[in-house]
Amino acid sequence: MKVTFKVCFCCVRSFKVKSSDPPQEIKTFFDDYSQNGRMSVDEMLRFVIQVQGETHADLNYVKDIFNMLKHHGVFHPRGLHLEEFYRYLLSDFNSPLPLSGEVWQDMSQPLSHYFLYTGHNSYLTGNQLNSRSSTEPIVKALRRGVRVIELDLWPNSSGTEAEVRHGGTLTSSEDLQKCLNAVKENAFEVSDYPVVLTLEDHLSPDLQKKVAKMVSKTFGGTLFRCRDECKERFPSPEALKNKILISTKPPKEYLQTQIFQGASAAESLKAEELIQDEDEKTVAVEYRDLISIHAGNRKGGLKNCLNGDPNRVIRLSMSEQWLETLAKSRGPDVVKFTQRNIVRIFPKTTRFDSSNYDPLVGWIHGAQMVAFNMQSHGKFLWMMQGMFKANGGCGYVKKPNVLLSNGLRGENFDPYSRHLQIKTTLKVKIYNGEGWNLDFSQDHFDRYSPPDFYAKVGIAGIPLDTISYRTHTDTDEWFPVWDEEFEFPLRVPELALLCITVKDHDKNTPNDFAGQTCLPLSDIRPGIRAVRLHDPVGDVFKHTRLLVRFVLERR
Repeated sequence: MKVTFKVCFCCVRSFKVKSSDPPQEIKTFFDDYSQNGRMSVDEMLRFVIQVQGETHADLNYVKDIFNMLKHHGVFHPRGLHLEEFYRYLLSDFNSPLPLSGEVWQDMSQPLSHYFLYTGHNSYLTGNQLNSRSSTEPIVKALRRGVRVIELDLWPNSSGTEAEVRHGGTLTSSEDLQKCLNAVKENAFEVSDYPVVLTLEDHLSPDLQKKVAKMVSKTFGGTLFRCRDECKERFPSPEALKNKILISTKPPKEYLQTQIFQGASAAESLKAEELIQDEDEKTVAVEYRDLISIHAGNRKGGLKNCLNGDPNRVIRLSMSEQWLETLAKSRGPDVVKFTQRNIVRIFPKTTRFDSSNYDPLVGWIHGAQMVAFNMQSHGKFLWMMQGMFKANGGCGYVKKPNVLLSNGLRGENFDPYSRHLQIKTTLKVKIYNGEGWNLDFSQDHFDRYSPPDFYAKVGIAGIPLDTISYRTHTDTDEWFPVWDEEFEFPLRVPELALLCITVKDHDKNTPNDFAGQTCLPLSDIRPGIRAVRLHDPVGDVFKHTRLLVRFVLERR
């Protein structure tokens, strides 16, 4: 195949472009599992068990593969020839993640034992300073599997109603009832597991009473109301299926946060009296009774905020900077605190552009709610999306045992320890890729030549596991061939994400993005797999994909 690029009105450049041919190793596998150039059903079954590691497979499973190929017009009744076998390997049927989308992890443990897919300022469509507030990003987030939605509640200009907006900025406001309706109508479209609605309220007692009535009326029987036993131990995601939970500070603690900051001793005493009076009002009781995940104060600063209460579980919110400081000095204490309580991490206030931070700093310390600006994009959001592809994409991922139990000597897990032992070695072989010529215009990457693709392959996990490599650049090719293998020794594979990015190499300008994916190691199926790539937002390309082999060797 030849492609031409017009350089000027009288000059063109022509390039011979190879087609997407099976790599040599694929040809060898085909020869080993076929006879006379045809692979029968029985031979294919042997291949998917021995090479793909699909020990559950039976003849019906293989017949499904044959029927899929027949539907796409690449099938012969006497068996598969090489091209058909290659098409199977590159098909959606051969995904690196389980096809069923089933929830396979134990969902009967307390909420504190899970990572939750969490949004930050879920109503904003853009930056944190002057973007539009809307129900659209709420709907989009829930339909992507996000399970924690955040709304900031402020009085409107007349002080008579509560509205949703980012206070102290030029962002527009959105009607609270519309936001509540968006949650109600979309909460369980892609997952039956509970949705947590975090309310950052800045309301008077009268407005809190109005909000309590709105929330109760809107959600009705789907609203979970906490009983006494929930105060000592969070319920499980299984027990909370199709329920909506409210998480915010009880009115008394909200007042403490607002009043005690910078108050003198006399002012604090007066504030205590005010709080006592406030807590006696009916409005405080009505609003308080909505709350099933109580948000606590960071009392005592860095020194005492992780002490915890043996008779009560809470949600503790902290900024990414606060967590980074705690992680350096008290990392194992954070892990211990998150075994019973929930920690929510939010972006620092200077992220005006709605950028995000490294979510693994939170996850490796057990933080359940790592809150992200879902309207943004970039490698950290790709990691977030990758983490929650696990467990059927239900929005809940079970924390690994290292974060839930103490070590042999009673110590808590330290993700920065230099003495962690290697548990698993992951081998990743990048064969080749295809589909860019169908998803992109001919001159998208280079005006005068085909693209020069390379792939970056890496692990994001605990510090000792985090590393990345780069393939060579395949010049002037729409169908790049790399045929390179990389090896990753892993100490905590349960917290590892495999991240792959493809770019077009440019000498004098920044390299062009050509696709990305992040895959949770916990869910990767071994064998030769078709890895579909995504755009910067996280939407999957229709055709662009890589052929990759995964080998997991456990120590």
